[in-house]
Amino acid sequence: MHLPQIPASLDPRPQPPEPVLPSDCCDSGCDPCVHDSYADALAHYRQLLAAWKQRHPDADASSA
Repeated sequence: MHLPQIPASLDPRPQPPEPVLPSDCCDSGCDPCVHDSYADALAHYRQLLAAWKQRHPDADASSA
């Protein structure tokens, strides 16, 4: 079963999380550290992006 392609305007490309700045970490060994939170957010973003790319297989070809 083939599902119709969703227009990118209705399904925008996921945006990556903001990177952690060196000044964001206090070096106190917090649990979770801002670096841990960023790594989790980045992993989630990569999952969302992979799913989005499956829904929009031609998206990267138009930006190349």
